[in-house]
Formats: sequence, C-alpha cells, structure tokens
Amino acid sequence: MSTDRKEKLLELFNQRAPIARTFGMKLSFDVDNRANISLPYNPDLDHALGGIHGGIIATLLDNAGWFTCALAHEGEGWVVTSEMSFHLFQPVQKTDLLARGRILKSGKRQDIADMRCWDQDNNLVAHATGTFLYLENLSIQESLKP
Repeated sequence: MSTDRKEKLLELFNQRAPIARTFGMKLSFDVDNRANISLPYNPDLDHALGGIHGGIIATLLDNAGWFTCALAHEGEGWVVTSEMSFHLFQPVQKTDLLARGRILKSGKRQDIADMRCWDQDNNLVAHATGTFLYLENLSIQESLKP
C-alpha cells in the first residue's frame, strides 16, 4: 500500500471535501487499510423527529467503502460508487458515529465492499454493501490541484 496514496486520500477528504467539512466527518485508516469515517454528533443533521437522518448514515457508509477501495489501487485513478444497498437496524439519536469499510473482493476495475456503522456505544446501527469502479482515465491528481 502506497503511503503517498494514503496521504493524498486523507488530504482529499479531510482538507478539501466540502461535504466532510459541512457534516464534520473525519477520515482515517486503520492498520488493515480500512477507511474509518467518524462523525461527532451534530443536531443539524437530525430529521424532524430528532434522530440522525438515514441519508447521513448512508453517506458515512458510502465514504467508508469508497476510501477503502480507493486505497486498494496503486495507480492515480479515481473511484466511483456504482451501486450501494444499505440497511438501517435501529433509530439513532444524539450519538457519535463511526463507519468502516472492508473489501470483500478486489479486481482491476471493480471492487465489492462491506461497510458497517456503529454508534458511540459500539452498537451496530447500519450495514451496506457497495460496488466501486476504478477508473484509470480519471486522475486523483486533478482533484488535488488548487
């Protein structure tokens, strides 16, 4: 795994991605190169009944899968989410969240990932699977230009 690619991905999300700043998400990688997306509780992301909106949780899951798959490719290409299916297991209120991605199957152009999301008490609150495409003709370098 390229340390340079990992650093580029961390910069891309933590310093440049407007959605990360807006939501308050942070990207890190664990020792197994799985992406971890953390989200401190933010009441501005709640739905009308006071729970954290499911779309927020889906966004965490998508990013966990995306960055896990992006790190698995050594080239300078870009990854896109092709398909994602997710399940919410329980309502989530007033809690920090952590989503983690794990590659189930990696290929030259397509990866399948498993993503899970836990609350601050380590309760599994959501699960997703996703298909991510690696596009060699789109460079990650382009997104890092000022």
